[in-house]
Amino acid sequence: MRAPCEEAATAVESAGVGGEEKKEDLPQQAKETLNKGEETNKDNFRSTECSKTRTMDLKCNHSRKYISITVPPKTQTMSPHIKSIDDIVVLGINLSRFNKLTQFFICVAGVFVFYLIYGYLQELIFSMEGFKSYGWYLTLVQFAFYSIFGLIELQLIQDKRRRIPGKTYMIIAFLTVGTMGLSNTSLGYLNYPTQVIFKCCKLIPVMLGGVFIQGKRYNIADVSAAVCMSLGLIWFTLADSTIAPNFNLTGVILISLALCADAVIGNVQEKAMKLHNASNSEMVLYSYSIGFVYILLGLTCTSGLGPAVTFCSKNPIQTYGYAFLFSLTGYFGISFVLALIKIFGALLAVTVTTGRKAMTIVLSFMFFAKPFTFQYVWSGLLVVLGIFLNVYSKNMDKIRLPSLYDLINKTVEMRKSTTLAQTV
Repeated sequence: MRAPCEEAATAVESAGVGGEEKKEDLPQQAKETLNKGEETNKDNFRSTECSKTRTMDLKCNHSRKYISITVPPKTQTMSPHIKSIDDIVVLGINLSRFNKLTQFFICVAGVFVFYLIYGYLQELIFSMEGFKSYGWYLTLVQFAFYSIFGLIELQLIQDKRRRIPGKTYMIIAFLTVGTMGLSNTSLGYLNYPTQVIFKCCKLIPVMLGGVFIQGKRYNIADVSAAVCMSLGLIWFTLADSTIAPNFNLTGVILISLALCADAVIGNVQEKAMKLHNASNSEMVLYSYSIGFVYILLGLTCTSGLGPAVTFCSKNPIQTYGYAFLFSLTGYFGISFVLALIKIFGALLAVTVTTGRKAMTIVLSFMFFAKPFTFQYVWSGLLVVLGIFLNVYSKNMDKIRLPSLYDLINKTVEMRKSTTLAQTV
């Protein structure tokens, strides 16, 4: 079978060889044959192009299955335990919806309310007759509640995997037991205000460890802060030993060891959480649950579990009821402290927590009968000055104090202006 173009060529040749009568008819037929051939070629070309287009579409559609990217919502793209910078949620309250002033008042109110209740309940529990020797059992109950709170919070997020290795958690749990267990037990030997004053001076063991372990050097502001805190602690302890009927040097040793453990645990926790990108709820759950096992084994080996359970079973509301509220308020209070640090920075957070501790000491003297001397006030002011110097040394670029030369010049100028005014 010949193609239409070949038929057209044959027709043209026959037209050239034929007679005169076919000169007009044959070219006309050739033209019609050529037109039909061109139309047929166009149709074939169109069909070929369409088939190519369909094939390309199929290929594109097929490739789109592999290259298409679906962007999920913002809350799904991030790890569930890592919040957005603007998303600050505390106890179900989304603080990012409020302005800065409202956020500040909410955080400060949360810190003061929960931690003041926390301190009041802690002193109330130890003021119960016969309970002072069961500080480790209170820590055991507190660790149990913290583990439950951490488990509940962990169930509310999607990512429930443990990120920090178990060996690291065993170390953190041991330090946590030392910090909270020794701190609670020291209340059996010290007044509550004395314990709070010691807690304010965590800088001292931190600096000592930095000097002897890491070979660090500190500036004059840090050294002055440590000196002020040390003098304030000595003065406060001497005043307490003079007028307090239940003062015992064992309490000072216990709270000092608790401060050393607290100084170490902060660095270990921060390094572990940054390295493994772990959530706060994971840290709380595993560190306190492992610490619970430590304390349980210790109390069992020392035969201290049975007497404590017997005593608390006789007074369930004053022991377990108060311990539950004591643990709950402490767990909530740290949430507001972390939010305060995240929004406004550590400088303002330290200021607020220092004010809270001062208020705790004042309320302790108001609600619980204990001897009082003004040496508590002066020694407390020395500790507050040390805290201020510590904060100032870390934020010198934000806090600019006038130099002594400027103060002298201002004093001289004020005196000159006063003299001129009197002369006129």
